[in-house]
Amino acid sequence: MSLSNSEKKQLRAIGHKLNPIVTVAGKGLSENVIKELNRALDDHELIKVKLAVGDREAKQQVTDELIKLCRCTLVQAIGHTILLHRTAKKPKERLTNLVQK
Repeated sequence: MSLSNSEKKQLRAIGHKLNPIVTVAGKGLSENVIKELNRALDDHELIKVKLAVGDREAKQQVTDELIKLCRCTLVQAIGHTILLHRTAKKPKERLTNLVQK
């Protein structure tokens, strides 16, 4: 799903206040990490993920793999933290209303 620039801007504003829900560390993307990310995206639609993996290339590779496996959209990447969005099947009123305003 592609987001417009204004939608990304609104999601970044919402995501600024969030704490990272999941940390991807040196062992990379295990099956349990993917399950937790999918559960978090289903529950919250917008999540912050901390990447504690090697250099810039390793972070980019993990980010690309996360996006593909979780079928989500990268909203923002700053340092070791990324903000991911996936519209839920039954979106919560709060997030849906904030994005549409």
